[in-house]
Amino acid sequence: MNPARAMRDSSIILWRQLVQLPRIPEVLIFALIQPVMFVLLFRYVFGGAIATPGESYVNYLMPGIFAQTVAFGAVASGIGLAEDLRRGIIDRFRSLPMARSAVLVGRTVSDLVRNLVVVTVMYVVGVLVGFRPEGSWSAQLLAFLLLLLTSFAFSWIGVVIALSMKTVEAVQSAGFIWLFPLTFASSAFVPTDTMPTWLQVFADNQPFTIVVNAERALLLAQPVGDYIWLTLAWMIGITAVMIPLATRQYRRRNA
Repeated sequence: MNPARAMRDSSIILWRQLVQLPRIPEVLIFALIQPVMFVLLFRYVFGGAIATPGESYVNYLMPGIFAQTVAFGAVASGIGLAEDLRRGIIDRFRSLPMARSAVLVGRTVSDLVRNLVVVTVMYVVGVLVGFRPEGSWSAQLLAFLLLLLTSFAFSWIGVVIALSMKTVEAVQSAGFIWLFPLTFASSAFVPTDTMPTWLQVFADNQPFTIVVNAERALLLAQPVGDYIWLTLAWMIGITAVMIPLATRQYRRRNA
């Protein structure tokens, strides 16, 4: 099937996913509740006990929350696809003269749009609890673009997990298992130099910390170093690996 046809089919699936949001508002509501809870807990419960020299804790925290929000969106991507598989909707798509890639591309792009809305709301929430970004508007825009790239890459991980599991419950459990070590053993909530040496080596070099450090540098007008290029390398690399894996799993699942 030619690329133009595949793009058209993907846009149809994208539209299908987006029109569901107003009809099922609880999906977006619960996507917002979790990061808001993290903001309030870390800002007002743990913030007073965590030292971040040279920066207020809320300013230190919010870039990590933004990155965590889009990363956790990968779980929603997997659950949504698993639910479609369970209900037989994917089988209906297979019976139609459409590109097979459209189902996966349409879903991941729709999750990208959802994460854009959620991160925008979280930015407002952050400002309300004291977050004061110091970076230029262009730097902040670049930070948001890197978040969207991260969202897209991590969504494909969620898709691979969904296509590898047999139940929605298993997808939900597996989706969080790999995320928790990445998000909490990182620079998102505490400086990594407070961690044991062996854990600090992992935390400093894993992709989630790289993303958080890039976000923090751009939003707070700090030295960026190589964090932008490293983020691009990690996310493009993840996407380049996960898309072929997802495509292969999808063909096997629907063979």
